[in-house]
Amino acid sequence: MSKSSINILVTGGAGYIGSSVSNLLIDQGYNVTIFDNLITGHEELIPTEAKFEKLDISDTSNIEKIFKNKKFSAVFHFAGLIRVGESIEFPAKYMDNNFEKSKIFLNTCFDNDIKKVIFSSTAAVYGNAKKNKVVETDKINPLNPYAESKIKLENFLIDQSIKRQINYVILRYFNVAGADVEMRTGLISKFSSHLIKIACEVATGKKEKLIINGDDYDTPDGTAIRDYIHVSDLADIHLLCLKYLINDNKSEIFNCGYGKGYSVKEVITTLNELLSNKIKTEVGPRRDGDSQIIVSNPNKFNNTFSWKPKYNDLKIILKTALDWEKKIFNKKN
Repeated sequence: MSKSSINILVTGGAGYIGSSVSNLLIDQGYNVTIFDNLITGHEELIPTEAKFEKLDISDTSNIEKIFKNKKFSAVFHFAGLIRVGESIEFPAKYMDNNFEKSKIFLNTCFDNDIKKVIFSSTAAVYGNAKKNKVVETDKINPLNPYAESKIKLENFLIDQSIKRQINYVILRYFNVAGADVEMRTGLISKFSSHLIKIACEVATGKKEKLIINGDDYDTPDGTAIRDYIHVSDLADIHLLCLKYLINDNKSEIFNCGYGKGYSVKEVITTLNELLSNKIKTEVGPRRDGDSQIIVSNPNKFNNTFSWKPKYNDLKIILKTALDWEKKIFNKKN
């Protein structure tokens, strides 16, 4: 079967990671259909070559009509809410959007013979890790409703794989950052919560200063440590997982990270090296639901696919994020 005859469904394809994966799939010759309700997505991020359906994933009647007219080989499920702080304030909203609606949607997929799923999960399911690098078999300990909603859907997929003979790949993302090097897509957010995004907004004059959320953690410089992965490498991971599902019919859970952690202060220092003027920072209180340190052990994925990332460099991640921020800033001015 040629790629041009393979139809792939992407939910949340108007979002940051969904649009990056959609671009790569199209680059590789797949036919891509995107479902997005545009509540948090941005239509300008959708590749022009993709077929776009503006709808909610719980809109079963319209989705079934689409499924009757087009057969999909696999679904990438990105659609969902991602802000940890908001999930603590509105836990029911996160459980409804990320779990209940997703369950409705995936059951519709399974009922229509779409039985290969790549699910966008999160390393937040591990909570505060008990060791420096977490592996996929480590204890799950979600610290917030966002992470809880993700682990519930993971468990649903695992359960359905037995009951319905479906296959899945669950990808637990660490901190995704950077932008497509061709500047086709990147992160757009009205309510930025990611460190690198906010730092780039300060660097381009959109925000006055960066608040460091806590400098009293038990880490070398007192700030939280994260494993940052470039969004284009993450897209490549998704492509490999699609081929794995189509060819091998196996189900797996993989960490998505580089296995190296950087503190908040290290990220700021590295960004300042790219700038003529240092960004203004201020130390604030810790955020509820934040982990102290979370770094991946990516060996399972790397060994399964003999994979080597292309953009494993904090400076490249920061430069592409900064270039993207300048691009979207200039478009608005």
